[in-house]
Amino acid sequence: MTGNQELMSHKKSFVRTIIKQRYLILMVLPFLIWIIVFKYLPLWGWLMAFQDYKPKAGVGIFGYPFVGLKHFIELFRDPMFYNVMRNTLAMSFLQLLFGFPLPILFAILLNEVKSIRYKKIVQTSTYLPHFVSWVIVAGIFTTLLSGDGIINEILLFIGAIKEPISFLALPKWFWGICTSAEIWKELGWNSIIFLAAITGIDPTLYEAAKVDGASRWQSIRHITLPGITGTILVILVLDIGWIISIGFEKQYLLGNSLVQDYSKVLDLYILDYGIKLGRYSFGTAIGIFKSVVSIILLYCANQLAKRWKGQTVI
Repeated sequence: MTGNQELMSHKKSFVRTIIKQRYLILMVLPFLIWIIVFKYLPLWGWLMAFQDYKPKAGVGIFGYPFVGLKHFIELFRDPMFYNVMRNTLAMSFLQLLFGFPLPILFAILLNEVKSIRYKKIVQTSTYLPHFVSWVIVAGIFTTLLSGDGIINEILLFIGAIKEPISFLALPKWFWGICTSAEIWKELGWNSIIFLAAITGIDPTLYEAAKVDGASRWQSIRHITLPGITGTILVILVLDIGWIISIGFEKQYLLGNSLVQDYSKVLDLYILDYGIKLGRYSFGTAIGIFKSVVSIILLYCANQLAKRWKGQTVI
């Protein structure tokens, strides 16, 4: 077969594949358009980080003076930036340390439950907090942790404390409170993907292990965990990539002036010192910094996964 004939054959094969999968392509198309419109087109706005941008009527994005790396230099010279990075990284690592393994453990334990009815009740009750607004979650935690809240009442009743504690007024407790709120809200939802991975394991492996006299723990150790290792690795790599993009909702709603040295994270820094003050170029520079760091972390985590398990995510 000549080169031209081979090329024509590949083209025909490609066209046949498109026709065969046309419905799947049509299903994906709206999401592809959404990504292009809301994720890629706004990248033009990154140009503001290298300009002194002040919104003016009739002036296009190319009509502002270029200042090079001025805003990035200003960012790295700001002492507040390093305090914000400390808070962001601390809460991210706490979330990774506790919030990542707990859904795996929960999914494994839930898989061991034999009662279908009880399993459905537990699943539903743990999924529901995911659909609750952070405003409501913050209100619940504020009530629970207030001076006359149930946590203080329990501690007073068992004699653990002599007087009520204002937990949300203690700066060094703030990271733990935010992490606990995040875990409570997302535990059930984050376990769904691991439950799905466990469901995909061949049931005959468990039957064979049972015949061989393996205990439940041995089945979990030698069948369940190896069976979901690939899924765990993928989720871990993606979580590492998002390590400095933890949002700001819970910090904004649970924080106050007494704990601001521990509650202000990178996204809140952008909001307070960029958008609210009209420093759009400065806020854009921080956004670019976040994106670049996330890409580097994702790449490094992917390379580590490749060396450790020979499996890559990207």
